[in-house]
Amino acid sequence: MGSILKSSSLARALLASVALSASVLLAGCDTDQVSLATNAKANQPVPPKLVAAMAEKDMDLQSPILVRLFKQEAELEVWKQTRSGQFALLKTYPICRWSGDLGPKVREGDRQAPEGFYSINPSQMNPQSAYYLSFNTGYPNAFDKALGRTGSQLMVHGDCSSRGCYAMTDEQIAEIYSLGRESFFGGQKAFQLQAYPFKMTPVNMAKHRTNPNMAFWKMIKEGYDHFEVTRQEPRVDFCEKKYVFDAAKPADAKRDPVFDASAKCPAYVIPEDIASAVREKEERDQAEYNKLVSKGTPVARMNTGIDGGMNKIFASKIPEGSTGLSEGAEGSTLQMLAMSKAPGTIPGTVNPPKPNFEPTAAQEPVVAVAAPAATTRVAAATPAATAPAAAAPAEKSSGGGFFSGIARKMGMGTADTTATTSPPQATASAAPATTSTTPATATSRLKAAVTRFVPGHDKDKPVAAAKPAEPAKPTETKVAATRPALKPSVSNASADAGSSGQMSGAAPVVSSNSFDSRFGAVK
Repeated sequence: MGSILKSSSLARALLASVALSASVLLAGCDTDQVSLATNAKANQPVPPKLVAAMAEKDMDLQSPILVRLFKQEAELEVWKQTRSGQFALLKTYPICRWSGDLGPKVREGDRQAPEGFYSINPSQMNPQSAYYLSFNTGYPNAFDKALGRTGSQLMVHGDCSSRGCYAMTDEQIAEIYSLGRESFFGGQKAFQLQAYPFKMTPVNMAKHRTNPNMAFWKMIKEGYDHFEVTRQEPRVDFCEKKYVFDAAKPADAKRDPVFDASAKCPAYVIPEDIASAVREKEERDQAEYNKLVSKGTPVARMNTGIDGGMNKIFASKIPEGSTGLSEGAEGSTLQMLAMSKAPGTIPGTVNPPKPNFEPTAAQEPVVAVAAPAATTRVAAATPAATAPAAAAPAEKSSGGGFFSGIARKMGMGTADTTATTSPPQATASAAPATTSTTPATATSRLKAAVTRFVPGHDKDKPVAAAKPAEPAKPTETKVAATRPALKPSVSNASADAGSSGQMSGAAPVVSSNSFDSRFGAVK
């Protein structure tokens, strides 16, 4: 059986390359376009260990997926549809870095990672990312635009560096990318991305009950609840500047309702089986919330000045690492985590969360929209409606010229808006006042550790000038070609020898400038 799967996988990959190469020859023999068909990073097969997990959970390799992100927990979940038609959790990936605060993105440059419901179609997948691999979240969606929110090129990518993005390790994004790719080959037109400040439990809602974003969070919690009770991807629509989930036409209507994020809501209903299940869950959650508040559950601190978060497994690997706004671990717990294996390679230039004294961060807090009416239900627009052309992925390159022109032809832009790996220009130090204000590097952290823990070392004595901080690695020169062609899978399983360097999937159909023209499948 294994040999049959290997042969089938290799055949599909070869057909994909041949078909795309043939189309390129007809277009004028552009070798840069041919290279997209054999992009080693984008074509890595789903690791055998993950394929085995799918089999155990009654999932097909190319069945639809759904992704959920949680800032406070610093986790990315990949759900996959089982043969029963419902979604089940396939794997949870710790997030290496996210930036900003808990709350939605409001404006370009606010460092906020998006929150809400987004649709990821094939054109948003970027195999030529300057951050190993990436896909565009699709921010802003119709709801964000209706509120006048701005921002662009908000990605989920590798390299563990974020400025408004969700950053994974290279090994992690390779797996996630391959899962999305296979779902498209299986016929899924777009997969849903749900981004939350935290898991929408009564405990977390009680802890953050005074947060100005609570009205917005209650609104997207309704979509969270729809998924929790149905284990189906909720349909998402927008009207009156709010989300509407799983909307359907009334029994006497002749056509489906038409939604406009800025217009009055059309007549619609929520299917009774879904509505009643969601209502029961909301009542249970509210009762538990009321108990927690009456018991005096402490309110989470706000306006901490911390820029984003990091999963504790990564924070434990970095000198003076911090989880920031993510759920942390202290003392012996972090020390024990330091002994465990990290899920991927952590770049030496990564910056853990730290206080941010930028004026915009201190003076312009994120404010939520008004709470929706109690009868509001929420739903998801079709992929075409929720994936605006402005959200097409774009990445930084080393400059213009021939390859950049080809990249644009292939549906890619020129810059990935994310954090550089250099430290912020102004940061707060957790060290005593005598500590140098030079941005922390591996060298300065080591010296700080020596100052505190080496016997006989007098921290009050003047010390020699520290070696100047290593210059920031320019983002514009960090192109995919300079990175290793392939990273080991985080599943710690060897790649299928029969399909190494080639994706398993059907032959492509060359169409528009999108993922389909590079990796589309022939049905």
